[in-house]
Amino acid sequence: MAKVESLHGTTPAEIFESGIENLDQIQSVAMSVTWRDGRVTSGWSNATPANLALMVMALDEKLRKENFRG
Repeated sequence: MAKVESLHGTTPAEIFESGIENLDQIQSVAMSVTWRDGRVTSGWSNATPANLALMVMALDEKLRKENFRG
């Protein structure tokens, strides 16, 4: 069984950078989403690296804007 580690407090950009540095060791990508109503959904993705990069950059930009306003 795979070991699951928490990335709480890590920015999407930091997670993606770590992935780039260890790209040859990645088998697949799993993620979870915590919704405002408390639900958590999770799954895995077979998306292309380019699509994953766009998703991570968009999420990172959104979080940076929210933190800048706050």
